[in-house]
Formats: sequence, C-alpha cells, structure tokens
Amino acid sequence: MKLATIRTADGRTRAVRVDGDTLVDLGLADVGELLAQPDWAQRAARADGEPVGSAGFAPVVPRPGKIVCIGLNYRKHILEMGRELPAHPTLFAKYPEALIGAYDEILLPPESDQVDWEAELAVVIGARVRRADEAEAEAAIAGFAVLNDVTMRDWQYRSPVWLQGKTWEASTPFGPYLVTPDELPGGVRPSLTLTGEVDGEVVQRADTSDLVFDPVALVRYVSTILTLNPGDVIATGTPGGVGHARKPARYLAEGSVLVTEITGLGRSESKAVAEPVTP
Repeated sequence: MKLATIRTADGRTRAVRVDGDTLVDLGLADVGELLAQPDWAQRAARADGEPVGSAGFAPVVPRPGKIVCIGLNYRKHILEMGRELPAHPTLFAKYPEALIGAYDEILLPPESDQVDWEAELAVVIGARVRRADEAEAEAAIAGFAVLNDVTMRDWQYRSPVWLQGKTWEASTPFGPYLVTPDELPGGVRPSLTLTGEVDGEVVQRADTSDLVFDPVALVRYVSTILTLNPGDVIATGTPGGVGHARKPARYLAEGSVLVTEITGLGRSESKAVAEPVTP
C-alpha cells in the first residue's frame, strides 16, 4: 500500500491512498493523523472515498513528534574510509521545520555556503513502542519513504555535536510516499537501490541491504532510549558520495537540482533557491 499527504487547492492537506494515478481520500488531514489510528492499515486499505485532486505533495508526515537520524551506517562506505564498523548507532536529530515536500524548493540560507546532500531511506513508525524486542520492532514499522538529509557542513562542524548543521528550516525533502513493507523486497529489512543525483549527475548509489544497523535494529535501539510513537521518523544514514568528501569539495548552489530516488519508494526532486531574508 502506498500512502501520501497531499496539498489541496484550498490550502489544506489530506491523507490519501495512492492507487496508480488515483488519489483516494482517507478522511484525515495527513498521514501522521492516519497512523495515530490503531487500525490505520485496515482503514487505509478499505477506504473508498472520492478521488481527490492534488496541488502537490506535502512531507509524508508533516509534523512528526521525533525525527531521529543515524550517522555512519553504510558498511562499504565506512570500510572504504578506513574506519571500523561502529558497535552502536550514532544518533542525532532534526525538527519538523526542516521538512519539505518531495518537490518543494530547498532553501539555501545566507549563513552557509557548504550545503551538502545525503540521500537516505526513512523509516516511519506506525505503533507506539518502548524497549521493543525484534517482533515488536518489526510490527512497529509502518513503512518507508525517501528522505534527503541536506546538511550545512560549515555549521555541522562548528562543534562536535552535529545538530546545528542538520536541521535548517525548509531543507529536507521527505516523500512523496510512504510504502508499506509488504510491497518491498525484504519487507521490514528492505533491499532497495538508493540513488542521489545533482544536476543530472549520479553522486550517490548504494543498496539499503548494506546498512550496518537495519531498520528493525534501529527501532529496537532507539525505542530503548525513549518511546517511539506513530508518525515518528528514523532516517537511516547515507552512503558514500557526499559533496563534502570530494576533492575538491562540492556543494549545492542556487539553481542546483537535487534528485533522490529509491526503488519502490519513488523520487523527490528539489531545486535549491536562495532563502529570502527580510531585513
């Protein structure tokens, strides 16, 4: 099943089921509101509401309670950098203000000239879970989506803590769809090809089966620390090919087009534009 949050012509948002080219209204404002229903999967599957028109895609979950991000999580990339595989996940956070729809513009803030790309698989939580065992963690995964953890490197490395480079407003494409595990090879541990492009050039490519900590392991780990709730998001990390690691380094500039695609999950395509700043 494929779900999305769309914008409507009257300025509102709606949760929809995507049936090919048809968007079926699920009677709720967004996918986050849908996932808060205990029977969300059955409700979405049996919905037969009127098809609705779309004025574009909003972030799949517009305001998740938590966005937990993982660093250093692709095996081949870690080894090629001469590092040892981590014993535990590296965690940091984003806030909902960072999220944009799959085809929205990325805002380039005037305070940064090192805006980098990080193509990622996002896990979306569909059930409340704390200290999950393996079966509970598997059951808590509602589905997966495309995300790009756009990062202001000059701010990220101002200190040992990454947060200040990771959560700039209107920087993070998320969507267009949430796809449930039953539609993906590998299910809750999907094996999918992830690709990132900048201005038509492939800059990142990897298989999500190369993750050191797979989605189930991440749900178990994060839920040990705090309760995961429906609509929460875990961004699982990026493979090699980011601009900051290139020689010379390369970053997004005004007019750059960033495309992130994951087989089975769709693609986001966002143009980078200078953020208008009021004097």
